[in-house]
Amino acid sequence: MLAAALTSFTTFFATVGPIEAAVVFATLTPSVPVAERRKIAVRAVAIATLILAAATLAGGPMLRQLGVTISALQTAGGIILLMISLDMVFARPSSAFKLTPSEGAEAQRKEDLAVFPLATPLLAGPGAMSAGILLAAGAHGDALSLAITMGALAAVMALSLVLLLVAHQLAHFLGITAQRVLMRVFGILLAAIAVQAVFNGLAGSALLRAPV
Repeated sequence: MLAAALTSFTTFFATVGPIEAAVVFATLTPSVPVAERRKIAVRAVAIATLILAAATLAGGPMLRQLGVTISALQTAGGIILLMISLDMVFARPSSAFKLTPSEGAEAQRKEDLAVFPLATPLLAGPGAMSAGILLAAGAHGDALSLAITMGALAAVMALSLVLLLVAHQLAHFLGITAQRVLMRVFGILLAAIAVQAVFNGLAGSALLRAPV
């Protein structure tokens, strides 16, 4: 169970990207009063947590209603996470954690930063939602395994809230180099988890089974 908890925590941490979100938050709120920053951070994490919890708990059953098998879900989710991990490892400007120029410009004009871009797409982005669905699928209906996954999500979101609350100090302390190093380390871990998910999906499908 410890291995499952570590896998879930690492996957959520890498795809949610709390450090990256904190740095972006600091960039978007240089002149916002401290009290207001706290309200924005709490609201953003609460909304993102609801989105990710819903995706984790309901995403798999919804896809099964559409005729998507667990094996297909594992394979597709693994491929998505692998693409994100490669962006992290090579620190590509097009990384899934980054805002596009148009999104950044819109974010600067938004009165409520908690919803956009903090809650989504920074915290609860496509990668994090895919990770939640994939981890829930890996539980295979086991209540304890699903509880571990949800506990890992709660831990990552709690850590995200802490980092958002100290975002300005964190951005100053880390600097660009340390951020890139951390991103690459978690990118490598996420790549291994993603490839294993693809292996599991292919192994569970009929593609690799010898004909009878």
